[in-house]
Amino acid sequence: MQSPISNNTIRQILFLLLILAIGTVLFLELSQFIPALLGAYTLYVLLRGWMHKLEFKKKWKPWMAAATLMIISFIVIIFPIFLLVNMLGSKIGFAVQHSGDVLGSIKNYVHQYEVRYQFEILSDASIKKLTAWAAGVLPNLLGATISTATTIIVMYFILYFMLTERNKMEASFYSNVPLKDENILLLRREMNTLVYSNALGIPLIAVLQGVVALIGYLVLGVDQPIFWFVVTCIAGMLPIVGVAIAYVPLSLVFFANGHDTKGIILLLYCAGVVGTVDNVFRFWMQKKLGDTHPLITVFGVIIGLNLFGFIGLIFGPILIALFLLLLRIYTNEFK
Repeated sequence: MQSPISNNTIRQILFLLLILAIGTVLFLELSQFIPALLGAYTLYVLLRGWMHKLEFKKKWKPWMAAATLMIISFIVIIFPIFLLVNMLGSKIGFAVQHSGDVLGSIKNYVHQYEVRYQFEILSDASIKKLTAWAAGVLPNLLGATISTATTIIVMYFILYFMLTERNKMEASFYSNVPLKDENILLLRREMNTLVYSNALGIPLIAVLQGVVALIGYLVLGVDQPIFWFVVTCIAGMLPIVGVAIAYVPLSLVFFANGHDTKGIILLLYCAGVVGTVDNVFRFWMQKKLGDTHPLITVFGVIIGLNLFGFIGLIFGPILIALFLLLLRIYTNEFK
């Protein structure tokens, strides 16, 4: 006969179910703040060493050191990104308001080539799909600005306590995570590497692509080159299509205005030179910051955009890499 389940085991199971139920409710209600938590942890990893120097070598008070680093990080990292997103958002807003005119101009331009080559490129059905896409997707991008502002406020609120109470936080992490010490150290080391590789690597490569593309824009006389530089930087962080989102429309503008030579030069320059920048610097930075596989970056960005919006460009790859890391730790912990 099987021995009956002890009262202590029943109590333990009921208590775990209660914890799981409350945790599920809290997770569902606070899930909107996950990007803020991830952002706070990312900045914490980047600023932790500086916090230690200010607090122990410069003898600053913890609140003063944390406030100073938060202000500097906002000015250097967050504020420029916020300005760029707002700048792009204003252009998107104009495109949404004049979407009919924009699509009409595109249709007239494409119609010239349809008549010349007797081949339908853009049908009425395609025009309707483009209109529906612009009406549905682009306003969501504009609305993301308010959501991003809220995320930034909550992120810095969390970051302040992470920096000022980092010793308590890390001690609690080491004592409460039910893993071997070697696996806890592995988890922390790999997480820090992932943060450096993605939070620094992905935006830096995109900016480098934008700078190289900007040179071409200035030489060829592109109208509003700084705006297109911003578009190129943001597009450089997107998977698969990448900077083509920026330079293909620009080339079409040249063709539409009768500057076929400039359009061809821009296509060749961006596809060849700017694309090479991505491949060369990505390989170099993977070796310097962390060996992140390109597939993790591509699929991570896709998943991150669906889960977290624009900020998911950074956290999506981290999420996939963390999942793979936890599989390694599980194998090592319970093999």
